Amino acid sequence: MTRATARRRRTASALMALALAGGASTAALTLAAPAYADSWRDKEYWLAESGITKAWDVSKGAGVKVAVIDSGVDGRHPDLGGVLAGGADISGAGKANGQGSIGAKPEHGTLVATMLAGRGHQPPEATPKPSASATGSPVGPAVGPEGVVGVAPEAQLLSVSTWLGSANPGGKSDQDQIPEAVRWAVDNGARVINISLGSTSPEWPQSWDAAFLYAEQKDVVIVAAAGNRVGGNVQVGAPATIPGVLTVAGLDRTGAASIDSSSQGISIGVAAPAEDLVGGMPGGGYADWAGTSGATPIVSGVAALIRSKWPEMSASQVINRIVTTAKDAGAPGKDPLYGFGVLNAEAALKADVPETKVNPLGSISDWIRVHRRGNLATTAPAAESAPSSAAPTLPEATVPVAEKPSQLDSAVPAAVVLGFGSLLVGIIVAAAFQLRAAMRTPPKDGPEGPEGPGRAEPEAVNPVDSSKPS
Repeated sequence: MTRATARRRRTASALMALALAGGASTAALTLAAPAYADSWRDKEYWLAESGITKAWDVSKGAGVKVAVIDSGVDGRHPDLGGVLAGGADISGAGKANGQGSIGAKPEHGTLVATMLAGRGHQPPEATPKPSASATGSPVGPAVGPEGVVGVAPEAQLLSVSTWLGSANPGGKSDQDQIPEAVRWAVDNGARVINISLGSTSPEWPQSWDAAFLYAEQKDVVIVAAAGNRVGGNVQVGAPATIPGVLTVAGLDRTGAASIDSSSQGISIGVAAPAEDLVGGMPGGGYADWAGTSGATPIVSGVAALIRSKWPEMSASQVINRIVTTAKDAGAPGKDPLYGFGVLNAEAALKADVPETKVNPLGSISDWIRVHRRGNLATTAPAAESAPSSAAPTLPEATVPVAEKPSQLDSAVPAAVVLGFGSLLVGIIVAAAFQLRAAMRTPPKDGPEGPEGPGRAEPEAVNPVDSSKPS
């Protein structure tokens, strides 16, 4: 997508517009005929410099499916023979199997696919020879000496075609296609998802939450491109900003952060080669290209190598292996240009890495719990239109069931009130009877006469008895 096109899309819509992360880099593609395919293999410098050829001593990705959410993959390319294990078109404008090249950059998906899992091919005059172990039994698919070989040449790909970068004749928007593509990939067995797409906005539509949460809960590794400065992405844009996603920044030929082919941001996890890349084109050709679109399948391939070597390893641990074994670059520790450092595939496959249950790049589940709180009503309509099998992040509120009060519970308070009331009435009545009785009873003569000790009546006069001596 050119800058002018990006401006028009931003002006026309307030929604985030996705662009192929190859950006302007793929506009300068150099094509060549398949006859010179062996010369393209020689250009794959990252296989040795990123430690991939040594990682192949441990794994080549056998048994792992990687979904490529892109512009469609041409499965007829000679380097992709036997690589594709399925696919689907999400755009509504491509081939049903996802192998139609569509969108503003129709070659993009095939370039990505060949770098990720290309198997090269035999020269036209040669007889294909399967790989063999020491015992002579075939081991994995054969890798031809010519053409492009991917990072995980024994992995299989799922092509999920989307129409991005221009108006979609199929009618589906960018925002609709991405979550549907992620869900399809997860449901069809992808253990790794490659998204070589970028945008100019770090935010993503809330309708994406459930799809990326679904992938996280199904233990799928998602690898996404950081985007390119030359394409207008000064900072990392979604989906590479989504917590838990392994975001890939780009390096130039010297191993430094690429000025043109990489953006920057705190969500970057690792950096990989992004300049002087080569890949296959629809129709069987090849091309030089650049961008974090190409760096991303390199990292996705390493994730596939790890998942093949340790099938039971969690997605969080796979990502942790890649970022903790990366070679530190730039500012010490994690930084916004290189993330945790430069990809080291050999160390990711061979080093002793402490086990972790936490994704070092965060969790979309935790993010939703914190940032979407109080705004769940906005998410509900999207969930109804595209049913999700993901478990809800926030527990649903429950209302306690009301229980009928027992007779004892009702009688006790009444008995207490009546008891105290009766006691008070009794006291008042007794006092009244006592007062009445006291008023009617005449005074009694004591031992000293009617005016005995302590009994003086008001206004009484004591008579003098003269017969007694004084």
